[in-house]
Amino acid sequence: MPETSLIFPADEYRRRTEALQREMARGGLDALMLTTPADVFYTTGFLTRFWESPARPWFVVVPVAGDPVAVIPAIGAELMRRCWISDIRTWNAPDPIDDGVSLLADTLAGLVPRAGRIGIPMGLESHLRMPVADFLRLQDLIAPRRIVDGTDAVYRVREIKSEAEIEKIRATCAVADAAFVRVPEFARAGVPLSQVFRDFQVALLQEGADWVSYVAGGAGPGGYGDVISPADERPLQNGDVLMLDTGAVREGYFCDFDRNFAIGRAADDVRRAHGSLYAATDAALAELHPGMLARDLHRILAEALEREGAVVGGGRLGHGLGLALTEWPSVTPLDTTELREGMVLTLEPGVEIAPGRILVHEEDVVLRADGPELLSRRAPAEMPEIM
Repeated sequence: MPETSLIFPADEYRRRTEALQREMARGGLDALMLTTPADVFYTTGFLTRFWESPARPWFVVVPVAGDPVAVIPAIGAELMRRCWISDIRTWNAPDPIDDGVSLLADTLAGLVPRAGRIGIPMGLESHLRMPVADFLRLQDLIAPRRIVDGTDAVYRVREIKSEAEIEKIRATCAVADAAFVRVPEFARAGVPLSQVFRDFQVALLQEGADWVSYVAGGAGPGGYGDVISPADERPLQNGDVLMLDTGAVREGYFCDFDRNFAIGRAADDVRRAHGSLYAATDAALAELHPGMLARDLHRILAEALEREGAVVGGGRLGHGLGLALTEWPSVTPLDTTELREGMVLTLEPGVEIAPGRILVHEEDVVLRADGPELLSRRAPAEMPEIM
């Protein structure tokens, strides 16, 4: 009888666990302690929106040999039993005196030798999802075992997506593709930007998103000032450029790409800016290949924009994508992460049209042996106009 599992067959999680264990062995780690939604889901298939509540910590311990152990609040036991993990240890949470710390310490002591090393992700784009006071207490309880940086063991495995993961991301991109096609149905002159945001989220859900974790964007005459501000009540006007950006989620996996629309006729400088973004994306699609560094991709995009006479926008020009809206690496001049086959990345060039007016563009790709493959449907070469 096949093992119980969620989202993927159990063999997919076993393959991931074994890959983590190989990296752990190379790094001299006796166990990994994972605490975040993405890492817990990656190893177990445990997928829930209950993470929105900060009241309870959750732990998965991956030993250097053998199956992971879940150390979780009792409220999650039923769902975890539907995953492939068989060793599930629970406590009644939240407990203001001992919120799983003793149970976690006992678990680690049973799996890790006294001189052992327990890794947790400590690098960029990681966080510790448990109270700091409890973490300090845990360190005392498990001594002389040491907690050390396990970032590389997790990142080197998670950054390469399996074909099963790539298909999940492709499906999420298709949801957003379908929703973007519908934007002219609800975005037009006279409609407040806040209403456009709401209608866009509705469209994403109707097209198959499980939830819409992230919607951002902007609108303004001839461009927009930033891409992270909440939508306001200002109605769209002819001459505006509207940008919508989404991190919709389907079966645990994100998409992350945006689209621009001119409200009425697009001004000449907006057309040129859009063309430069399209050309930069073309350059990345033509030149990107495994073995490059993240900073090389930044150079490709920036130089292509400059050849078009555009002013390169500040910040990064792309990033990793998968179980989180943004994952490592960051496409900046400083990031020396090697880009490897199987990575899912965003190409996100941006330009400054004039002081206070920018235009950004984003596509999602998977890096194959012979170059990038689009997962999002390519944006049109000409700026779409909503008349």
